Amino acid sequence: MRVYLDNNATTIVDPKVFKEMEPYFVQSYGNPNSLHEFGSETHPALRKAMGQLYCGLNADDQDDIVVTSCATESNNWVLKGVYHDHILNGEKDHIITSEVEHPAIISTCKFLETLGVKVTYLPVNEKGIIEANDLKSFITEKTALVTIMWANNETGMLFPIEEISQICKEAGVLFHSDAVQAVGKIPVDLKKLDIDFLSFSAHKFHGPKGVGGLYIKNSQPLTSLLHGGEHMGGRRSGTLNVAGIVGMGEALELAVKNLSFENNNVRKLRDKLEDEILKLDDVFVVGSRDERTPNTILVSVKGIEGEAMLWDLNKNGIAASTGSACASEDLESNPVMEAIGAEADLAHTALRLSLSRFTTEEEIDYTVGILNNAVKRLRAISSTYSYAPDWHDSKL
Repeated sequence: MRVYLDNNATTIVDPKVFKEMEPYFVQSYGNPNSLHEFGSETHPALRKAMGQLYCGLNADDQDDIVVTSCATESNNWVLKGVYHDHILNGEKDHIITSEVEHPAIISTCKFLETLGVKVTYLPVNEKGIIEANDLKSFITEKTALVTIMWANNETGMLFPIEEISQICKEAGVLFHSDAVQAVGKIPVDLKKLDIDFLSFSAHKFHGPKGVGGLYIKNSQPLTSLLHGGEHMGGRRSGTLNVAGIVGMGEALELAVKNLSFENNNVRKLRDKLEDEILKLDDVFVVGSRDERTPNTILVSVKGIEGEAMLWDLNKNGIAASTGSACASEDLESNPVMEAIGAEADLAHTALRLSLSRFTTEEEIDYTVGILNNAVKRLRAISSTYSYAPDWHDSKL
């Protein structure tokens, strides 16, 4: 059996999405900017897809949703655009983010630091969540932007975005959220939240790879990252990926329609898998179930390197992931595990299991059996593991 439990990395394209996309590869393949019929016949599908994006995020007509290649591009665009608009040519010099952001944020912040930007990396609590009230003490008159993810890609922990957005609004500071792991898994209503910029990516909610988006509230100015044409209302140059946009629109519409399924059926399967994992000795799962996206588990199994566990799972057809960089003794620790204050010997043991609406109960049952056997085998040959009763069924 082949079981895919790495859905926070990417997802299967929903067959319904692929069906909508297919004509724009082989039939209506014209460049939308061309004046001939091959180009113009793509326009109705593009309008429909953009409407699906606005509806799926409940964005206002006066807001902009700009199609990008991925959320990494969207994140880079916001950070570098704000640098150009409010730091390079202004009086501000400060950005606030968290220690557990995606590398697309962390690496870009590190780059901006080389240009003189001051960056504050907020710590998370023992649950892996930003304390919203802590943010207030770090905002100054020099703060240009706060960028905090909506849901963590490794733990699935949900951040207090509503509170954070309100704090930023009261302080007069721009707020951006990397919502890649939230869109399609939980309700996202941009008319209810004061978010200036929001990034998302189609392949995280059963759309195609290579297409994402950036929401810009009230169509406010943001210096372009890509130049060379007047595409997307002059916001982003580059020939439109018609099939990708069509797929992203359809995928978001289907994801929103399936939110109740995600929150009930997927959550039940996630909880069943988690319950079985917690029957093992010396394990813990990061964060309360109610504070996580309904599909994600980050578990540490004492005495077993994360990559060793991945090897056993992969041999048996199960795909999962870990934050460990390699299998050597001096491998890089999982940064999220370090941020929440996990002991050094646990920072290498994290295993992420992420489900989707296509995950079946049969697959979960199979995974439970393989996991149990893998833990027994790997602990039997471990030079570091010894049973500690106080660890049993623990949860961080």
